[in-house]
Amino acid sequence: MSEPQNELQAKPRKASIERRTRETYVSLSLKLDGSGTTDISTGVPFFDHMLDAMGRHGLFDLTVKAEGDLAVDAHHTVEDVGIVFGQAIDQALADRRGIRRFGDALLPMDEALLLAAVDISGRGQLHWQVVLPIEFIGNFDTSLFKEFLIALASNAGLTLHVRSLAGENSHHIIEAAAKAVARALARALAIDPRRQGDIPSTKGSL
Repeated sequence: MSEPQNELQAKPRKASIERRTRETYVSLSLKLDGSGTTDISTGVPFFDHMLDAMGRHGLFDLTVKAEGDLAVDAHHTVEDVGIVFGQAIDQALADRRGIRRFGDALLPMDEALLLAAVDISGRGQLHWQVVLPIEFIGNFDTSLFKEFLIALASNAGLTLHVRSLAGENSHHIIEAAAKAVARALARALAIDPRRQGDIPSTKGSL
């Protein structure tokens, strides 16, 4: 028998994960049904700003502490945070019982307009159609945000589409993408009261 909806809502959907390699150390705590409280420190200021935006716009309580080989570049740090973030989403969702599964968001930021669509499918993949006019924002390599989303989608089991419909400023484009992904994800993982605790798949599992 499916669990009553109030019991599903009462269960805290959260996870805490650490990852240590010879290149990075990442500690991340995530509460899916939060209020958007964040505490972020990765040593990569622009990336911190994007993670903060994702927590606030997805209403996730998110704590991230990372140390990496930034003397080489930020790639390992950004990718490993994506890995751990994805693992935390996967763990917090457990068997996906009662979730809406699909979510999307169309988000404007000044001249930029970004579309994000999520299926919590169990098949981790990113489909990225985003044009970034410049390669660096400060010392942040703009190609790394795609690498972050690849790692997040792969480890969370998300089918994730991100598409830029307009935009000239790379900062606006990436920030709009971060917020759109967070809002689409929040909609997809929300509990649907009409499901009465079932798993939203004809297969019976995700």
